[in-house]
Amino acid sequence: MVTRAFTFPGQGSQAVGMGKPLADAYAAAREVFEEVDDALGQKLSTLMWAGEGDELTLTENAQPALMAVSVAVIRALEAEAGFDFSKHAAFVAGHSLGEYSALAASRSLSLSDTAKLLKTRGLAMQKAVPVGEGAMAALLGLDLAVVEEKVMDPDQKDGVCSIANDNAPGQVVISGAKAAVDAAIERAKEAGAKRAMPLPVSAPFHCPLMQPAADAMAEALGAVTIAPPQVPLVANVIADQTSDPETIRDLLVKQVTGRVRWRESVVWLGNNGVDTLVEAGAGKVLTGMAKRINRELTNFNVESPDDLEAFAKTL
Repeated sequence: MVTRAFTFPGQGSQAVGMGKPLADAYAAAREVFEEVDDALGQKLSTLMWAGEGDELTLTENAQPALMAVSVAVIRALEAEAGFDFSKHAAFVAGHSLGEYSALAASRSLSLSDTAKLLKTRGLAMQKAVPVGEGAMAALLGLDLAVVEEKVMDPDQKDGVCSIANDNAPGQVVISGAKAAVDAAIERAKEAGAKRAMPLPVSAPFHCPLMQPAADAMAEALGAVTIAPPQVPLVANVIADQTSDPETIRDLLVKQVTGRVRWRESVVWLGNNGVDTLVEAGAGKVLTGMAKRINRELTNFNVESPDDLEAFAKTL
């Protein structure tokens, strides 16, 4: 008996053209992109398939676009292969914005509400910190404990700097004020990091500087209906499961400023009977991380019609 968890990628996995083969192949996928366009009053699908990469990468566009591709994968699987979360999956989890994709896919949030929430989230995260004042950096080759002990400054003398993502063993992302992140990069190199490099992002996500965005999301999330997901969500900020709508609402607010505990979430899934991870959506970032976290897990990527047909044979 296979026990699957479905995972949903975050920002950085976007690419012009993503989702187009799905829309061409499956009516159920096309309907997802049309519904997202209608919800936003924006031809997001045109931008995704024929737009400029720089425009797609804008946080306000990348977030709903990535969600649309992930949900299109799931709706196509349901229509074409009889996929049913309650039969074919034990949990869902998503990396940062992917948590919204997981909730839309498992019908905890409506698709149109999710698109609008992610547009709001993207704009609010962009506005929270003036461009150039914040930064993020990837630290490769140092585990979380070393970063906490040797890289983070408890006195924050250069400003706010937090661990934003614990992605995989030896892959930690930090976020905060530019001066503080620059200083942390130097300490990481001294601590033996293989690489410590600034990331090309427009804002310092998942740190306390995002509090204005968290406040905006608290208001936006307070106005939508959240249902229990069809299978439990393993949430970023607790690396544990929940199906309670009010808990989910609260955790989505906390997630804006809180750490993405992805490594711990994948460990939790493996410890709770999951033997197969299915990454639904653009790219293979989460699959790469999963292989570093737990080599015993089986991994599938489902992004294209060929992927979908291959995966459907395993159901």
